[in-house]
This record gives sequence, C-alpha cells and structure tokens, in this order.
Amino acid sequence: MYQIAVILINYNSSNFTINAVKSLINNTSKELNYQIIVIDNASNYSDYETLKRGLPKTEHLTLFRSKNNTGFGGGNMLGIQFANAEYYAFVNNDTLIKNDCLSILLDFLKNHNDVALCAPQGFDEDDNVLKSFDHFLTLKRELFGRKILEKLNPKKYPKRKKIYSTPLKVECIPGSFLFAEANAFNLVGGFDTNIFLYYEETDLAYRINKLNGRHACYLVPKAQYVHFRGKSTSKNIIIKKELKLSLLYVIKKNSSYLNYLILKTFMITKYFFKALVKPKNFTFINLLLFQGASISKSLKHSQKILEK
Repeated sequence: MYQIAVILINYNSSNFTINAVKSLINNTSKELNYQIIVIDNASNYSDYETLKRGLPKTEHLTLFRSKNNTGFGGGNMLGIQFANAEYYAFVNNDTLIKNDCLSILLDFLKNHNDVALCAPQGFDEDDNVLKSFDHFLTLKRELFGRKILEKLNPKKYPKRKKIYSTPLKVECIPGSFLFAEANAFNLVGGFDTNIFLYYEETDLAYRINKLNGRHACYLVPKAQYVHFRGKSTSKNIIIKKELKLSLLYVIKKNSSYLNYLILKTFMITKYFFKALVKPKNFTFINLLLFQGASISKSLKHSQKILEK
C-alpha cells in the first residue's frame, strides 16, 4: 500500500497535466511512497496522445482514459478505483507545487487525528495569494456575501484572501488541491458524481463534517502551490449555468428545502433585473424558473461516449 495516491484529471490540456506531474515528482521527497494516477476525461484523441508521450516514465505513474467525460467528481472517483493508499491528494492539472506539499500535508494529518481534510496555500502565476479555503455554502452566505460574514464574525469566517503563518481551521477547501484521509473519504462515499462541475469539495466537506471524531478541515500554509485556474474550463455561459445548477443542488442536499426555495427565488429576481440591462441573463431565468434548475439540465447528461 502506498502512503499517498495523487489523482489528476486531464481534459484537453495535456501540457498543463504534464507540467503538473513533473512538478510533483521534482518537488516531492524521494523517501515518500506515493502513486500518481492520471485520468484522461475523454479529451480529443490528439491531446490524449500528447499526454501519453509527454508524461514522465515512472513505475509509480499510471494513465487511464475514460471514454466519456464524467466531470470533476466522476473523474476523481474513477481514479479512486486504481488507488491503494492511506491518503488521497486530488490535484488540479493546472497547478505547480512550490515545495514538498505532499510530505507537509501528510505529516500534518498524521499528527492531527481529528483532521480529515487539508489544503496548501495557493498562489497565482504572479505570486499573488489566492483564496485557499471557503465558508460553507449556506443561504446566509449567498444572500449577504462572504465579505459581510467575514466582517461581522471574523473568528468563524476568517478572511480567505490572506497569507497565514500557522494552520487554520476552516469549513471547506478548494478542489484544486485537496488532501484527504482515505478512510474518512471512503466512509462518506467520496465525491457525489451527480455533480458534474463545481461545489463537489463543498459537498464532501459537509458530509465529512458529520463524521464522529474526524471532521475538521484545515489550511496548512507551510505547503504552497501555484494555481493557473480555469485552464481546462472556460467561463462561458454554459459553464456559468452549470455553476448555478451545482450550487442549488448542493444547498438543497445539505440544507433545508425552504432555504433552497428562498435562494432560487432570490436568484430568479436578481437575474430578472440584470436581464433588463443585459438580455443574455434571461438564459438564467429560463434555467431557474421554467426548467426548475433541474440537475437533469447538467452537462453530465449531454456527454457522448468516444469510439477510442
């Protein structure tokens, strides 16, 4: 059994994936026993071929190709099928690590038995600090915004875009670099594959938070990485619709149905007034009101199976 299984997903961004894997290998202690699992999530065949040629040749790395795009959660859960480790590291392919993140995060979890999830401090390509944790997705957060919560109750809601010098207990961490104790992850069933993109890690944190004795989530700033952000996902209107669907699905699943209805009504009202200025926002009204914000409208249900 390995100490850590590192899982990366490639989707038409092979050069980023290759560089991310090389960064992990070059910066990780040779004493660490780990495996790297790369899942190609039904990329164009030319990108997959580039990936096969460019990945470092090492016995600890395996590449698997999915014939259909299963999204973030589905791709990672496919990777889990080939993992044999005590800990999982879910790492976005558009990242580079700045130091030995895996060893640092492994040591932290080993020395903190009440912690199940942790993450390193993120920076962008210009070395600006990124938001490396988040507050739970709640009705209050969506109605009033994170900044208001952070000002009103800084102890419960610490500032997200800030460099911390010591480990910080937080509510949830981003999926761009999520380090998990395998037993806790497995106990809750891992990522919810009904979600195609966005908020998978928030939903995971909600469920792990309910486990007795192993629920805490931490930012570990000693570990650091660079996140280029969104290199395999463009922020077009289709992707923005997917974000809304995932948001409402997660709050409906982990909160009350009343909170879900209030939030959906709030969003419909907001986009109605926005549409008076920018008519393209009627797309969101159609999705939320006339289509009922159904998860069946997710991109997951429009994926096709590749021939090779």
